[in-house]
Amino acid sequence: MNNDIKDKRRPENVELRRRIDRLMQEGSTFIEQNFKELNITDYSYQMSEAIEELCLDDDTIYQLVEDYIIQILKSKITFYEYIHKLKLDKLENRPLDYTEIRNLAHKNLGVVRNLRIKDAEKLLKIIMDEDDLDYMRLCVKALEISAVKLNPLCAYETLKLIEVKNSL
Repeated sequence: MNNDIKDKRRPENVELRRRIDRLMQEGSTFIEQNFKELNITDYSYQMSEAIEELCLDDDTIYQLVEDYIIQILKSKITFYEYIHKLKLDKLENRPLDYTEIRNLAHKNLGVVRNLRIKDAEKLLKIIMDEDDLDYMRLCVKALEISAVKLNPLCAYETLKLIEVKNSL
């Protein structure tokens, strides 16, 4: 590439692409370090299982997986907000009500069970049952990694749309 030619890509797009690349590169290490007992480090989604069990064509399953990616990347923000609220309640010695975070996990759990996304299923089950807020936060990060690994381009486009929406 000619060094005299200015990179016309927008800086925020480049940074978002780097973020996706980092998630892809560091994701396995993060999951290995924090979730070794779940045996999901080397998990690779097999769409054929969902196609066969749900009796749907591959285009439909592909679209449903993309819809899931969009859903989980939007939900992660809400997961973090719920965790933050629970941490504040804990600091102020208020009773901890996990209902909202468990309901959100349950909603997403139904989708991953239907699509047979086994790593996300294990992580969402933990969020539904766990009381350790720091561990829940790690699970949400692992869910994001899992979603990005399913389709990095869809994840990039989704995160880009979220950024645009948040800037309005």
